Amino acid sequence: MQVYELMTSYPCRVSSKSWKSGKLKIQAPAGPVLNSCKTDKTVGGEKPKEVQWDEDGGRGQAWGDQRGSQDEKQRKQNWRLVGWREEEGGQGREQGEQSLSWGAGEDGQLGLRDLKDKHVVTVVDALSAVTIEGVVAGSRNSMAFSDEGQLYTWGWNQRGTLGHPPDKKTESCPSQVKALNGVRIVQAATGGWHCLAVDEEGRAYAWGGNEYGQCAEEADGKTMKRDITIPQRCAPHLRVRQVAAGGTHSVVLTQDGHVWSWGQPWPPGDIKQIATPVRVQGLEKVKVIAVGAFHNLALLESGELWAWGNNEYGQLGTGDTQPRAQPVQVKGLDGLELVDIAAGGWHSMALTAKGEVYGWGRGEHGRLGFGDDKSSKMVPAQVNLLEDEFIIQISCGGTHSVALTKDGRMFSFGRGDHGRLGDGRQVTTGHPLEVPIDISRSGKPIRRSRDDSDDDDDDEEEEEEEESGTSSESADGCWRIKAVACGGQHTMAIAVWDGTPEEE
Repeated sequence: MQVYELMTSYPCRVSSKSWKSGKLKIQAPAGPVLNSCKTDKTVGGEKPKEVQWDEDGGRGQAWGDQRGSQDEKQRKQNWRLVGWREEEGGQGREQGEQSLSWGAGEDGQLGLRDLKDKHVVTVVDALSAVTIEGVVAGSRNSMAFSDEGQLYTWGWNQRGTLGHPPDKKTESCPSQVKALNGVRIVQAATGGWHCLAVDEEGRAYAWGGNEYGQCAEEADGKTMKRDITIPQRCAPHLRVRQVAAGGTHSVVLTQDGHVWSWGQPWPPGDIKQIATPVRVQGLEKVKVIAVGAFHNLALLESGELWAWGNNEYGQLGTGDTQPRAQPVQVKGLDGLELVDIAAGGWHSMALTAKGEVYGWGRGEHGRLGFGDDKSSKMVPAQVNLLEDEFIIQISCGGTHSVALTKDGRMFSFGRGDHGRLGDGRQVTTGHPLEVPIDISRSGKPIRRSRDDSDDDDDDEEEEEEEESGTSSESADGCWRIKAVACGGQHTMAIAVWDGTPEEE
């Protein structure tokens, strides 16, 4: 019997744990979760009858109650059929899943129990026993939240960025944020040295550095400048759908489609910080937001993209380098159906429904993916080097970017030192290159780049695994990436084992 696996074109993705009891669970990156009761019965030899499919493109539509929202009880999403697998034991078999990391490890941000850089994709084995729904890569720390809403943090903690008092400057092994045990986290974000999270009820939390008011204010309305080492409620009067964090400011998207911000939105000294959340005027019916170091993007339900903040390298896409205190529409995207956006340190990217990628802003190190052209772009331009791939997600880091294809492969480009591109070479490039996933089904490395720094014992173990004939792509299946996140100098991803062999 076959089980159909679904993946959204935007803005939700299917959890790998969907197949337990044959039910489909849908996790939206923007926060809310769809209880898609009308597509529960995904096991069986037929496609779900409640979903209308385009046989050529494998597209359909699913709908259901949206948890965390009082105003929007039903919400429709577009879906794409990406494959199927055999049912085992009378019900769907839960696929293997691994959290992955690579790049700079000096602050423990890779979660690998050491402070070493990793130049190739490596399994975060401390999370192997947990079903991870989402990963977040920050400037010097990382986060992950599970299918049960538990939040895990690791990396730099000098300012309380890990959600507990900084007993040690760095922590290289993921640990659960105990202060959030009583809530179910569905989305999170990390900025320069502060973090945000939102639970299934739309309540937002903040912790970490707060000298610019980026964690908002005290419950009594007083501004605080101390570090917040334990997560606390922020913006309690707002029902939040998505949180996003910049270098020293915070931005949230509410359930009613409005955007609010607080903290220091531009580089310190440019504008006075505000600890009280202020609504960003001029934005209605916002679908998703993205925040860079000091600039902001908002994609409207109408498909229009708006931007505001610092514009030193043209990251606002306005055709100039003048900063904007209020949102302005991004140029050069007319006629495109945008489905996702991403913001890095000083660059921006957008994704269309056709899987096309557009980039603009700072081009140094090749982070925009325009090959040998590493100049900054004042308006969006298509990344033609990815035109042969159907991209479903794009993530922007400090100086690099990663694109995820519909069949679960990754392409990285930009600055390559510390191994953040994951190809084992530490070479900076503007040419998108596929990231190899040299990991066996059990999660052990198959081969390791010569310039990667590991102990001899690990190398011996890897050689034994390689001699056994195990491969990341074999007759048994392969690893497919379902989500990726770029940080300052490292990258995180979630991989799911696909037991369906590729057809010749």
